[in-house]
Amino acid sequence: MERDKAKGKEIGETEQKPVQQERVPRQEEKKGTVNFSYATPAKVEEIVERTGTRGEAIQVRCRILEGRDQNKVLRRNIRGPVQIGDILMLRETEMEARRLQKSGRGLG
Repeated sequence: MERDKAKGKEIGETEQKPVQQERVPRQEEKKGTVNFSYATPAKVEEIVERTGTRGEAIQVRCRILEGRDQNKVLRRNIRGPVQIGDILMLRETEMEARRLQKSGRGLG
């Protein structure tokens, strides 16, 4: 048999391809469905101050409207526009944001 100089194998010899495993298709969720997590409504009662390194977050005090912690007042950090009377949907009501420090830049 003749040798193919470029590939270094005999002409007429077939290459063996690696055996590919068949992939089992995963069951996919139906498209267009929405999965909601449990959330507790809370009403914004007071806007405390802007916080974050660039003032991108707003610290607010809000009262829990439903659930186990009903009427509990929490301090939370919110990103985005917010005003007094807005309803926030909180995923958890156990943790509270830390109080802001009274000393700021230049207040000594």
